[in-house]
Amino acid sequence: MPKRLIPRPTVMSEIKNYLVITFGLMVYSLAWNFFMSPYKFVVGGITGIGGIVEYTTGLPMQYTYFAINIVLIIIAIQQLGWKFCVKTIYAIAVMTLALEFFDFVFQTCPTAYQILGPDKQLEACIVGSIFIGMGIAFCFLSNGSTGGVDIIAAIVNKYKDISFGRAMLYVDACIIISSFFIIPSENISMSIQKVFYGFINLVIVNVSLDYMVNSNRQAVQFFIFSNKYDEIAYYITRHLKRGVTLLDSVGYYSGKESKVVTTIARANQSNQLLSAIKQIDPNALISQSKVMAVYGNGFDKIKAKKKKAKERRRTEEPKAKPVVP
Repeated sequence: MPKRLIPRPTVMSEIKNYLVITFGLMVYSLAWNFFMSPYKFVVGGITGIGGIVEYTTGLPMQYTYFAINIVLIIIAIQQLGWKFCVKTIYAIAVMTLALEFFDFVFQTCPTAYQILGPDKQLEACIVGSIFIGMGIAFCFLSNGSTGGVDIIAAIVNKYKDISFGRAMLYVDACIIISSFFIIPSENISMSIQKVFYGFINLVIVNVSLDYMVNSNRQAVQFFIFSNKYDEIAYYITRHLKRGVTLLDSVGYYSGKESKVVTTIARANQSNQLLSAIKQIDPNALISQSKVMAVYGNGFDKIKAKKKKAKERRRTEEPKAKPVVP
């Protein structure tokens, strides 16, 4: 069996990932300081908890954000391991510094307070939520994290049969609802309004996040023609965690027998795979095509409505034969 070459992520690709994560966190921090905090909006995540603390005590949000994340990181290292936490620790540090920086800019620039106007709560909520969703998406697309609720959701997902996204949604909803009871308001209508804007934020953030992330979650199919098919197949199964099928092939002109590597992966894994193939065999011939839908292990679940238990039992019960007198 030929020696298997295992391409590793290049230094430049890792630097690019960290730069994109940093940019995403800067966008998130800008949105919070210029669109969310001046209007006292409550958002999901640890940022939302920090916001509640800031609105009730005056303690800047970034300090609460950092303190809670330190505790969560210690738990995550024990439960999820260092591999999950490396980029998360980086994100927490950058996010804290970015929040501090934009808070300083905000304090030294009075015209930035309620930048869209004092009566533009809805507009500020929409614009800020879009930017927050974009910031989180940039982090996710570079295999990063914003910390906080991501850590909680990952731990819950490990021990309970609850999807990562659903766990995040539950936690965020609880944080937003809690603002109704914690943040003091002049009247009950203002408290309801805070919760209302919080859920608007939650919806817009998730829509923005899905739009940017799921566009890269499309499935793509590869047919790879290479004499080094074994090394390529090994890389796909080992590093991309995708299944591989080897098809027998015969060159029409040369009559040479070989194997064709075929696999299905996510669109956001394409560049990683193409880069690896280039390192393994620069002369490989690659065919890449989009796939409308993929169901099964590692992809989407088949969504088929199940019959209700009563209907199923009714159809399974044998019909009584008529009694002939």
